Amino acid sequence: MTFETTFPDGFLWGAATASYQIEGAVAEDGRLPSIWDTFSAEPGKVLGGESGEVACDHYHRVPEDVAIMKELGLEAYRFSVAWPRVIPTGTGAVNQVGIDFYSRLVDTLLDNGIRPFVTLYHWDLPQALGDKGGWLNRDTKDWFAEYTGAVVGALGDRVTNWTTLNEPWCSSLLSYSLGHHAPGHTDPVEGLVSAHHLMLAHGTAVPVIRELCPDAEVSITLNPTQVFGPDNPSEADLDAVRRADNVLNGIFFGPLFHGAYPQSLLEDTAHLTDHAWIQDGDLEVISAPLDNLGVNNYFPTRVRHAEGATHPLPGGDGVEDTDPHPPLTDMGWEISPKGHHDILIRSWEESRLPIYVTENGSAWPDVIESGPEGAAVHDPDRTAYLHGHLDAAKQAIDGGADIRGYFAWSLMDNFEWAFGYSKRFGIVHVDYGTQKRTIKDSGHEYARIIASHRP
Repeated sequence: MTFETTFPDGFLWGAATASYQIEGAVAEDGRLPSIWDTFSAEPGKVLGGESGEVACDHYHRVPEDVAIMKELGLEAYRFSVAWPRVIPTGTGAVNQVGIDFYSRLVDTLLDNGIRPFVTLYHWDLPQALGDKGGWLNRDTKDWFAEYTGAVVGALGDRVTNWTTLNEPWCSSLLSYSLGHHAPGHTDPVEGLVSAHHLMLAHGTAVPVIRELCPDAEVSITLNPTQVFGPDNPSEADLDAVRRADNVLNGIFFGPLFHGAYPQSLLEDTAHLTDHAWIQDGDLEVISAPLDNLGVNNYFPTRVRHAEGATHPLPGGDGVEDTDPHPPLTDMGWEISPKGHHDILIRSWEESRLPIYVTENGSAWPDVIESGPEGAAVHDPDRTAYLHGHLDAAKQAIDGGADIRGYFAWSLMDNFEWAFGYSKRFGIVHVDYGTQKRTIKDSGHEYARIIASHRP
């Protein structure tokens, strides 16, 4: 498979991970449990009863992992900081040993010519704050600002790319309304409340970052999804698309970039709540100006109208999910470069900010093989997915979207949340028994693409 698409000069090439998915060492050096440690320990919540207890053991393997990044030619690495490693009780005393780990990681990246992109929150809330209500508690915004100050104060002399939250849709609606992620609640209103408090935490943290790191580029990463209706939609189908789009996309695009929730979302959910948690001044805080937007995207969403359907997402009355169109990845996710292109254009139009594709990738049932040149993983489906979605991103650039970089998800196979270790997204294979890393064919192809863009 050949890839001949050329991206603009200065386009940034990277890969991404998240703390709980790769670090392991969950009880070492002062780290206390996160809500994901608790959730993983509940029977039936994570496939196979697995957890991030060991994961990829990245906590002990930073030099090896950064060496792989350098071999791939990565120009940037997006990782997240574990709040319970830095402030184990969520608020109060800072754990210097935890801060030092990330400081060493940053130094190692910089020593190898790799630019750190730091995400402050990728879902691993300290359990101590989960016990206080988690994201249902408005005070969590202030605790997040305190934590932000600790991390940026320690790393802001070397790190300029800061992301407040990763995919707040997942840590709110997926976690508090659909129950698939920690803490596993299934209340439609709780999804709305937690989404608002997450955005409020984001907006509260932005000025903290700017004060402590004057050269910062401040961002948030969303996971918007292109919503498709039937090929020949009725008026009711179009309304189902609107309802779904509101609760998947508008719920964040509106407050963050337009200073208001979509009015129709408020109307669609008025029978559930009076929205009293939206207080005076909140939307001004939430819509604090940003420098760029991170977009994570893997697949589109398909819906139609169904009379009497009760969707678990708030405002989803009459909305029915429909099957994805093949081909599908090992996650059962639709492969849709068109959907990727369309949501990148939409994200740029909504935000009018430079965009980084901060996650994009696919899971496949990889098999490691031994050959004359050593171990190998032949993953043509992942390579084809990479090609198709990079092409889509370039088409979005050609269509006017200001897209500045691409981060492959993921640097390495890891703990895939509720799916445990059953799904592999990495461009680097991890043998979880031995922790041996093997660059897959897709990783070698990504390295070739990166090298082809060097002067």
